[in-house]
Amino acid sequence: MRTALITGITGQDGSYLAELLLAKGYRVVGVVRRSSTTPYERIGHLVDKVELVSADLLDQTSLTDAVSEYQPDEIYNLAAQSFVQTSWTQPVLTGEFTALGVTRMLEAMKKAAPKARFYQASSSEMFGKVIESPQKESTPFYPRSPYGVAKVYGHWITVNYRESFGLYAVSGILFNHESPRRGLEFVTRKVTDAVARIKLGLATEVRLGNLDSRRDWGFAGDYVDAMWRMLQRDEPDDYVIGTGHTCSVRDLCDTAFKCVDLDYREFVKQDSKFLRPAEVDLLVADPARAREELQWTPQVNFQALVEMMVEADLARHALLGR
Repeated sequence: MRTALITGITGQDGSYLAELLLAKGYRVVGVVRRSSTTPYERIGHLVDKVELVSADLLDQTSLTDAVSEYQPDEIYNLAAQSFVQTSWTQPVLTGEFTALGVTRMLEAMKKAAPKARFYQASSSEMFGKVIESPQKESTPFYPRSPYGVAKVYGHWITVNYRESFGLYAVSGILFNHESPRRGLEFVTRKVTDAVARIKLGLATEVRLGNLDSRRDWGFAGDYVDAMWRMLQRDEPDDYVIGTGHTCSVRDLCDTAFKCVDLDYREFVKQDSKFLRPAEVDLLVADPARAREELQWTPQVNFQALVEMMVEADLARHALLGR
């Protein structure tokens, strides 16, 4: 039985990855931060099937101890301060978690389990003000937020440890991936949750920023499969993961409101407070290498993804009665 250690197991990607690995027969160990509460909503159905260890990306000793104790075959570093908007108001904390946290995990692996295989969650936000479209593995980075800058650091420190110390360490440059488990602060979930509340008479509008921003949106459940596939190859390498199709926030709103037979133009209001200091206007992946070398293709298209999210939010609000 192989052992996988996941940081960020309580997040969207961590929960889907844990499900995937358990189905493949792995022993799954999740790193969680010590807290006075237990925010295990996304993994509540898995708590009895995984092992949880207390450690923190800000604390080197706790990470090294966790890796030393469990001796994982695979390490998936998914934990981060992952909300772009927050990175503008908490840039230093974002750097500590999202950038230096990667170095601490790599150091823990180098010292305690150097034969393990390491996956770093890189991001399409590293491309930022894009130099070329679509974006592929060789496209230069031009981040446009403290989050994007921190992810570039995490990406290159992973490359550096691979080349300097011979570690099996890879980065998946994942484009936007969503699900019913996405946090309510992210635009896709903000929209689908608002659609459900408006349909049920619990709200009358939703306020958004730039409706013309375009993103390559896929399903998180598909993308964790790509993460696993990257660690199964003989030689470590980095891959762009996305659908290759782009939609605007306006398209997202239109699709989501049509799921409940409403016109988004009656309910969506633009609000300047949701505009970024530096906008990222267009992100779209070229996943050709992942398709050819990993035999990976997304299974859920944009329409099906939005419908899945709207239906889940409708069911949740109907159950809550609010």
